[in-house]
Amino acid sequence: MRYGLGWLGAAGFAVAMANGCSGEIGDGANKPDPHAQEAVISGAKRLTRVEYDNTLADLLLDTTRSGFAALPEDVTDPFDNDYHTQKVSPALIESAEALARGAAERALASPSVMAEIVPCTPSGGGDEACLRSFISTWGRRALRRPVTSVEADDYVASFLPFAVEADDFDVAVGMVIEAMLQDLEFLYRVELGAPVAGSPGVFRLDQFEVATRLSYFLLGTTPSDELLDIAAAGGLGSPEAVREVAASLLARAEARERVDRFHALWLSYHQLPHGAELTAALRRESQKLVEDIVFDRDTDYLELFRAERTYLDDFLAGHYGYTDHQGEGWYTYPDDRRGILSHGSVLSAGAKFTDTSPTQRGLFVLTRLMCRPPLEPPPNVNVDAPPEPSGATDCKLDAYAAHGGPGCKSCHEQVDGIGFGLEGYSMTGQFRTAEEGKPECLLPGDGYIPDVGDFNGPAGLAELLISTGELESCVVRQVYRFAMGRRDTVDDEAVVEGLAESFTDHQSFKELLLDVAGSPAFGYRRQEEVSP
Repeated sequence: MRYGLGWLGAAGFAVAMANGCSGEIGDGANKPDPHAQEAVISGAKRLTRVEYDNTLADLLLDTTRSGFAALPEDVTDPFDNDYHTQKVSPALIESAEALARGAAERALASPSVMAEIVPCTPSGGGDEACLRSFISTWGRRALRRPVTSVEADDYVASFLPFAVEADDFDVAVGMVIEAMLQDLEFLYRVELGAPVAGSPGVFRLDQFEVATRLSYFLLGTTPSDELLDIAAAGGLGSPEAVREVAASLLARAEARERVDRFHALWLSYHQLPHGAELTAALRRESQKLVEDIVFDRDTDYLELFRAERTYLDDFLAGHYGYTDHQGEGWYTYPDDRRGILSHGSVLSAGAKFTDTSPTQRGLFVLTRLMCRPPLEPPPNVNVDAPPEPSGATDCKLDAYAAHGGPGCKSCHEQVDGIGFGLEGYSMTGQFRTAEEGKPECLLPGDGYIPDVGDFNGPAGLAELLISTGELESCVVRQVYRFAMGRRDTVDDEAVVEGLAESFTDHQSFKELLLDVAGSPAFGYRRQEEVSP
């Protein structure tokens, strides 16, 4: 019988991954492979809370989103799927067990769900043929690969007797669901592949593994039956074929949701510290612009940062002070706002001490939009203490001038100037000329990027970043990190630079996604050393 996460525990799981990653599965053709040199490191990726809930919705029509509340919180830096941060813990094991039991109970209680997932009408509690049919069809989707005959035998031997005893076929179905939802290969995307001849430590993924990698990258959920059928028929055997299938996946509604989530994580507005109505309005504004640029018009991606119009309802228009806007729809800015960096969702990033923090906003720009490594403060500096004024007033400009002292200057001179260029907008995105309650403390919104240039406001920042080329290359790097489920290293530079060069030519975000999916590296993995 297959064992789930609870049986293995944390130590057992680490050993299984270390041993499994040198195994052989799938095509098994040890022939010289010209694409092997493109292989990049990849490890076992646990389903994130969002991916778990999406998968449960597809497998069992279960829209309770139970995983988001019960599973351990994902680390977001900025993405939630970095497998290096995903630790096995007792909390994970207990949550997976409870979630599986609850999902099985809800499925059994719904005749419409049972009719959808059980492909036959059982003749009675002991209908072995019908149970095997369910294990084969539903199990393929749950494990994202065909269920072997040995596995099917184990499931039948383990669970059918309970259904016979209860004279209730659904008992066995529920037990299979509960077991598979705790299976390692459900909770984790375990990629093994076949060893590539002449390339030690390099493995070519089988086509079900490619289908799984593709589906979670572009849709954030388990492969559909159609995609698994394509894999079974050998339709993902080349980069060109993968790219073609990827293009069809981007036409699905889930792709819009996935692209929206990428941007929300990257630009730090997946969770906002505001009331429900403002949060919903700000999220909708940014979602609409992303969809417009990426999908509806599939236009120059840099328009995301230059757009002269935005999507408002009456509530958000009033929040921004646009009294001439009526109804819900697209609205041309009457002022200097431009693009997504002017959205209240993005401007919410970098809040600290109940107000905006020029330092935190500068770090956001530096790490998220320029992909420069974060700056580490000196060990003796308390970064949680608000800055003290160094001049005659308690204005923010004077307070942050204190950062010019010994031990602080080298870091703060890299970020504070950037952050002050956004200070003309509050933490909810409202325009302002002075600090709240301090009309004498002016905030002109003038900023600068050291060794790059000066700017004023979000629109000016966007144009300055675009002029350097750093924004474009950073977009590519962030997409690559999202796709691979980890931060890039020097070993990834050749792949990332190739993607960046192509992106500079076509400037299409959809094409960038297809470039990643259709790259030779996408169908391989290079073994990562596992610590004892």
